[in-house]
Amino acid sequence: MKLTRRTMLLGTGATLLFAGAAFAQDLPQGGTVKANDNTKGPQRIAFMAFQNNPFWIPVTEGAKAAKDYLAKFNTTVDYVDLGDTLSAEVVIAGIESAIAQKYNGIVIVPVFDGTERAINEAVGQGIPVVNIIAEGNAPSDRLLFIGQDATAAGAQLGEFIGKKLGGKGKVGVITGYFGAAQHTNRMNGAVDYLKKNYPDIQIVGPFENQDKAEIAYSLVQDMYTANPDLSLVYVTAGGPFGAAKAVKDLGLTGKVGVVGFDHTPENVEYLKTGEMWALIDQAPFQQAFDSTVLLHNYLIDGKAPAEKVIAVKGNILTPDGPLK
Repeated sequence: MKLTRRTMLLGTGATLLFAGAAFAQDLPQGGTVKANDNTKGPQRIAFMAFQNNPFWIPVTEGAKAAKDYLAKFNTTVDYVDLGDTLSAEVVIAGIESAIAQKYNGIVIVPVFDGTERAINEAVGQGIPVVNIIAEGNAPSDRLLFIGQDATAAGAQLGEFIGKKLGGKGKVGVITGYFGAAQHTNRMNGAVDYLKKNYPDIQIVGPFENQDKAEIAYSLVQDMYTANPDLSLVYVTAGGPFGAAKAVKDLGLTGKVGVVGFDHTPENVEYLKTGEMWALIDQAPFQQAFDSTVLLHNYLIDGKAPAEKVIAVKGNILTPDGPLK
């Protein structure tokens, strides 16, 4: 079976939104939204995302594909690198900078509560904002959110973990950032599912790796030292391949597994060798491309998308292929 990192399908809301869209031959592979002809003159969109782990590579690729595609429609897309430290302050500073530079629209990965104030400020000044990947729990005036239901995705993995372990074992939990709503919801989605349906599974942690593989590596070593009966490690955000490398280096392949997010090459490699037992994807390229084109269309025709939230359904990939 050929493993790919783009196997996600959009959920019901997205199907309704895109059903009437004509698919242009020049759309890049992974993009599904066609741009409207520009009748308004030059438009400028600021696309802002982070760069702290391999997950962001397809996000960047999606944004750059949107830039090339929309250039034909007289819309400029500027990719803004927010750096490798996720925080509300960085997001707010990025949005405020885009406001000062008078962009027509913003695509952003807000991640944290507190960022809604800057989003509302942009919208109040006539600059629509589209959130992708992850946003805080606090509501904002954003035009649209494209992303995964983090709690539901966590529950999907919780169900997999419970069945894989036969209802018994010890699961170490590593989250990305304790203050990131998405990471917390992913963690709680899995842990709450396990507590309700598999009460004999013991939870170790959670611990924070700041989306870094090297920290995940060290945390797994420490967890195993303190818990030699460790069965599985659940990584809610960036760096699961670091946890998988620790499993391999400890000689625990086949005995201890890693479950996490994203079909990146670094993660899939350990899926092939047996340290990674399951990965769930979230279509990062598609989120980046489609959100930018949808924002372009709104800037042109002023019609808000039919759905305020487009949910990305999680597909679980295992060493034996997609989980059915």
